[in-house]
Amino acid sequence: MNEVKQLGILEEFRLEFQAIWPRVPNKGMLFGLCALWLMLFHFLGNSTFGYVKTASLLEWMVNAYRANDWDEGHGLVVPLIVAGLMWWKRKELWGGPLELWPPAVGVVGVAAGLHVLGYLIQQPRISIVAMFLGLYGLMGLAWGPRFLRACWFPYVLLVFCVPLGSLAEIVTFPLRMVVTYISVGIAQALGFDVLREGSLIYDAQRTYRYDVAPACSGIRSLMSLLALTVIFGMTAFRTAWRRWVMVLAAVPLAVLGNVARITFTILVTEVFGQSYGVSVEQRFGFVTFAVAIGCLLLLEQWLREPEAVRAAPAGKGAER
Repeated sequence: MNEVKQLGILEEFRLEFQAIWPRVPNKGMLFGLCALWLMLFHFLGNSTFGYVKTASLLEWMVNAYRANDWDEGHGLVVPLIVAGLMWWKRKELWGGPLELWPPAVGVVGVAAGLHVLGYLIQQPRISIVAMFLGLYGLMGLAWGPRFLRACWFPYVLLVFCVPLGSLAEIVTFPLRMVVTYISVGIAQALGFDVLREGSLIYDAQRTYRYDVAPACSGIRSLMSLLALTVIFGMTAFRTAWRRWVMVLAAVPLAVLGNVARITFTILVTEVFGQSYGVSVEQRFGFVTFAVAIGCLLLLEQWLREPEAVRAAPAGKGAER
């Protein structure tokens, strides 16, 4: 039964793709220009040879995603999510008139200038923004301003492909302190003799010690949750304030999920010993996301729009 259903979905995709694809104009021109644009960033994309010995910005990005135990590995997944969401909006994107729009060359020109700036000052992150901005401009050149307006979401999600690296400390350091403070406070309220020193957590006898590292405190979970709340907010709601509430909820949800994980680790360590606590800390990272996603679903229920709003005709932008 599942196999039949799966084949049905694939067949539906094939039929819809075959129906839409012939009507899309300027495909050859767009793919050719995109290939040339990406070749620029492959051969002249990265000038920071002292850090990653490659001229390719694409290779630099992959190296950045792989660093620090794949803390920013979501950058490899985001393009697939964007492609999936664009297919989800296919009727809005490719169902209307598509036309050649020469003014979009200006967007490509701005992107080229931005890349030159990033290359000269050795800031690959600026070049990454330029690369995606240029692709956006090329789609506008081939398919017109209506397409650009319709695809800004989900295309804007590609911002999550920009690796933050050490810049993330601006966010992760305060989160480490908050998570540590709350987790120790909960453990003390439950009667455990737990102390903290900065981001370090230990018992009074110093028989165990944990350091709430940046990954634990949340750059990994925060970025993933932020991407999730943006997608959820834009697809589930039509009113702007509900979308903003959902997006801004990413930070407290990341804190809440990591507090649950760290507190659970402390409690297991106090009751069963450090070996069990280490096992929990290393293998139960899903607790962070389970708690956060559970709260996210509850928030969606609380924010759910009236039927009249949900049934209204879709507007511009994120609505399907």
